[in-house]
Amino acid sequence: MNFRIVSFNDLSPIELYGILKLRSDVFVVEQQCVYSDLDNKDLKSFHAFSKLKDEIIACSRIVPPGLSYSTPSIGRVAVCNSQRGKKIGKLIMEKSIEKCKFLFSGMPITISAQSYLEKFYFDLGFKTVSEPYLEDNIPHIKMMLEH
Repeated sequence: MNFRIVSFNDLSPIELYGILKLRSDVFVVEQQCVYSDLDNKDLKSFHAFSKLKDEIIACSRIVPPGLSYSTPSIGRVAVCNSQRGKKIGKLIMEKSIEKCKFLFSGMPITISAQSYLEKFYFDLGFKTVSEPYLEDNIPHIKMMLEH
């Protein structure tokens, strides 16, 4: 398994296509959620992804402070259906957190987590800081990781 974190400009067209396809497969098709994934934040973000052979099997997006929140954030975390249960989601989050801490030293990390994943993010050190709310008709909670 190959793992990388790069800026938007350092993504190859094939990598960008693979990331966008995975996000579409998971968030739009699988979760049956019609939303605008292309929000211009990708252009200023770092993209973490894992490939198995030539297929992107997991991804996340590290958003600098000031775009989503006043703090850096991690979002668009997705793992392809065939690779779930193999701790790839945990690995991509650990690598994303590590990169966030390197890029934005001393700043907390904010996420908007789907509510059913609260324990997953809690186990990575995030604390819930909001009541549940709807985002694109899916229950979410705001969580933060201090360091």
